[in-house]
Amino acid sequence: MKSVIAAALIGSCAAFAPAQTGKASTALDLYGMQEPSFNPEFRGDVFDPMGFGKMHEIEGAFPNMFPHTQFLEEAEIKHGRMAMLAWTGVWTTEGLGWHFPGAPEADDWTTGLGVWAREDPGSFGAILAFIAIAEGEGVSHAGDNFRGVSKKIPGDMGFDWMGLSKKLPEERVARYKTVEKKNGRAAMIAMASLFAMKAIPGSVPFMALYGN
Repeated sequence: MKSVIAAALIGSCAAFAPAQTGKASTALDLYGMQEPSFNPEFRGDVFDPMGFGKMHEIEGAFPNMFPHTQFLEEAEIKHGRMAMLAWTGVWTTEGLGWHFPGAPEADDWTTGLGVWAREDPGSFGAILAFIAIAEGEGVSHAGDNFRGVSKKIPGDMGFDWMGLSKKLPEERVARYKTVEKKNGRAAMIAMASLFAMKAIPGSVPFMALYGN
């Protein structure tokens, strides 16, 4: 587990790098562009050598075959958040040995999901239902971001019970959004490394330096 923690710490260094700033602080979105305010049609100077952000503009393609940049950014933010939660779960259970009293326990984090579903199907099903409802509500209230008609900022689920987005300066809010994306990217890399290490022995040479 020491190797896992060390790898995550190294990967997280980039995640905590300061956001780029100009005359006015702005947030860097999924593609590295500066966007002072949300504009569904804004693309700016982006790093996208494969042209994924422009596929929805391909002439002659089947309508709505390719996702809009709204969808791509929303997807990255959601996956980054899930990866951060997943890393936290692995670190606290495998590294610290913490468990909820009475909850099912697995011998290894890779089998935890199956053990939970088998031994406590009620709570497992409830969580799946909650996720499905949350996803459905997010689309129905905000609009279809796959086609670029969403009315909300990607990643904004309206969950701000402390009202920080209104209390803090815009520059601080923009920086927090950038930091979240960078940490999410680092977490996705960390989780991908963990899965690769477990599935393909020797696929993550860095882990071998720590005896794993």
